[in-house]
Amino acid sequence: MTGMKKSKPLTTGWDLSATKDIPQAWLGYRCVGCSREFPPEGTPTTCPDCGDNLDAVYDLPYLKRHVSRDRVAVQPFRHHWRYAPLLPVSPPPDPVLAVGATPLIAAPRLATALGLSHLWLKDDSRQPSGSLKDRASDLALRHAHITGHHHLIAASTGNAAASLACLGAAAGKQVTILAPATAPRAKQVQILIYGARLIPVKGSYDTAFDLSLALSRRQHLYCRNTGINPVLTEGKKTVALEIGEQLAWRVPDVVAVPVGDGCILGAVYKGFQEARDLGWVDRVPRLLAVQAAGSDAVVSSWEQDHPVEVQARTVADSIAVNRPRDLTKALRAIRASEGRALRVTDADILEAQQLCARTTGLFGEPAAVTALAGCRQARQLGWIGPDDRVVCLFTGTGLKDIPAAEQQLSWPRAVPPDLDTLLRDGP
Repeated sequence: MTGMKKSKPLTTGWDLSATKDIPQAWLGYRCVGCSREFPPEGTPTTCPDCGDNLDAVYDLPYLKRHVSRDRVAVQPFRHHWRYAPLLPVSPPPDPVLAVGATPLIAAPRLATALGLSHLWLKDDSRQPSGSLKDRASDLALRHAHITGHHHLIAASTGNAAASLACLGAAAGKQVTILAPATAPRAKQVQILIYGARLIPVKGSYDTAFDLSLALSRRQHLYCRNTGINPVLTEGKKTVALEIGEQLAWRVPDVVAVPVGDGCILGAVYKGFQEARDLGWVDRVPRLLAVQAAGSDAVVSSWEQDHPVEVQARTVADSIAVNRPRDLTKALRAIRASEGRALRVTDADILEAQQLCARTTGLFGEPAAVTALAGCRQARQLGWIGPDDRVVCLFTGTGLKDIPAAEQQLSWPRAVPPDLDTLLRDGP
């Protein structure tokens, strides 16, 4: 590949304390729009020719010869660096916080309520900061360290910001966050308690995104913005590799993904695609992209076959996006997997939040349960069959947005501390 590096020779194994022993197969980047190739050095953003985003590219034939799924299985560490040969940066010798290795939880009661026989939730609410975004932030921080950056910046509706602040604190890095002033208070508290500089922006996520990108270029900061940083996709794709490994490499029929910018969706596809090309799995699952009806730019773009922007307004703040920053990868994921895209209402999302909590014990923020709401609709439409094996990404804890959950609750009245009153009113 022109301009890309060659794979290094393989030694006998990989060990986090000896990065030279990790199979190195990262070749560089390729534009997802025009296919122009770039070397791995530096911190690229978008393609200078067509303006589209970049993908990390690996020497997969080399990895197929030397890195089997059985070899991954015997790695002693339980975090996403177990997939180090499929990542573009070498792991830290001693990770401070363990990212990844989240549980895949069977949900039989919830499955029955949705008309399914087999349903699992990939519970990334158990990440250090409470969301899947830690997978991306962990790689971004390592990449920033390797490229000599101490100060990182990001725009976010809250989860990516809290994630970068959390892991940045653990890594001793300086972090600046631009977030809409309307971001949930709990997420802003997370950012501040970790010591990051928070700049609330009077405007939308898209406004904060553009402003943070301009600031990163002016001050030469490492930018952890979705879409324009290809390293983030590589971190998020580990959720697909974990799903495959946790299901003994028997791919589910459907993986449902909540979608905002489209980065997670594109990453899930890339993870399964690379696993297939390595011979670890036999196929890529059908991907169900689910958006809130009030923030449905990806769904509309898929339906109309051209980019669409919207004015986002939804209770699912984590996926409230006017202009998806990873649209090309998102649409590629839907089409190449023979998947589809659906929109669900805020009422659907809040109903799914309560149903999930009461049948599984998992309390997810609105974005985290959007995929579940989409599964219910897809089952009703017949796109998901009753015997399909379905995995839903559960991307963040509900503790990040208590006011959203309060909208559907009825508060009990206070009673006097009297046993007769309690017995009369019932337990």
